[in-house]
Amino acid sequence: MVNIFGSYNLLLLHAVARTVDELSEESRQVIEKTDNAEQALYALAICYHDFAKKYPYRWQLIFEHNMNGDQLPEWQSQRIDGMTGMLEHLLSELRPERSPADVMKASRVLWAGVHGITLLSVDDKFFTSEPIDGSVLIKDLISNYLKSW
Repeated sequence: MVNIFGSYNLLLLHAVARTVDELSEESRQVIEKTDNAEQALYALAICYHDFAKKYPYRWQLIFEHNMNGDQLPEWQSQRIDGMTGMLEHLLSELRPERSPADVMKASRVLWAGVHGITLLSVDDKFFTSEPIDGSVLIKDLISNYLKSW
């Protein structure tokens, strides 16, 4: 397999790409089922969380894979841009008066928050005596962020 892909690093990157493709497709499907941008934003975030819970090792590989100094291939950069673009598009629809820079910043804040909650949820690291549903935390995060944005 390594000979086919050229290196172990590229073999793993192709596995990551396939995972991102699947996450993107699931994300598109949940967004299509919503009636407005706000519903779609929540659906996208919960989809991200649920995908990570369903495929924890594949999801973790996306963020653990390191290019070890090599440049990320354009085909993988496009996948990442597609995922962040979905979020940016929804935020632009929700607040069309916001500048592209504001939308980009808000998308990264929300993604970082959702990602952090998802990471703690997948690893069961909330350190509480009662179980915590990461989906509930994600909804709280988004609703409180949108109120002040």
